[in-house]
Amino acid sequence: MENNQSYFGGIISAAKTLATGLKVTFKEYLTPKSTEQYPENRKTTLHVSKRHRGRLVFKRDENGNYKCTACTLCEKSCPNGTIKITTQMVEDPETGKKKRQLVDYQYDLGDCMFCQLCTNACNFDAIEFTNDFENSVFDRNSLVLHLDKEHYKGGSLPALIDGGADIEIGKFNTSTK
Repeated sequence: MENNQSYFGGIISAAKTLATGLKVTFKEYLTPKSTEQYPENRKTTLHVSKRHRGRLVFKRDENGNYKCTACTLCEKSCPNGTIKITTQMVEDPETGKKKRQLVDYQYDLGDCMFCQLCTNACNFDAIEFTNDFENSVFDRNSLVLHLDKEHYKGGSLPALIDGGADIEIGKFNTSTK
């Protein structure tokens, strides 16, 4: 392999690269810093993108019934087994045919990769990710949710599903150092 640069040319090139890096570092050092006051002011200043994937919830109709038909497509599409669905076959009294019924929909928030493959696989639009991100707990077992048994009404922040506080570009409730 042939080196097209002389010894001193390499030193000059390295010095230019070092100067560029130091210039960026020095510029950031002189820029005033601001700190978001979290969690104290999170109800008034925190803005969360509507696209943020925070936790999986069941979508429900106007009567409060979930849309899940227990087809298990979301369970099969989950790459790391975060979703576990238990079903049973029951006879429909109206038609007399056997139908699959959901017994338990277990979702492990601690193992979820938030890849959204489960929501993409659902043909019935029964599950979605909300942007609720405050899911920290002391016991890891508390992260195992049974979506069919809970009725998610929103997170701890006001209007979180709609994005939280209104975003104002360039204006923050912050302290400057």
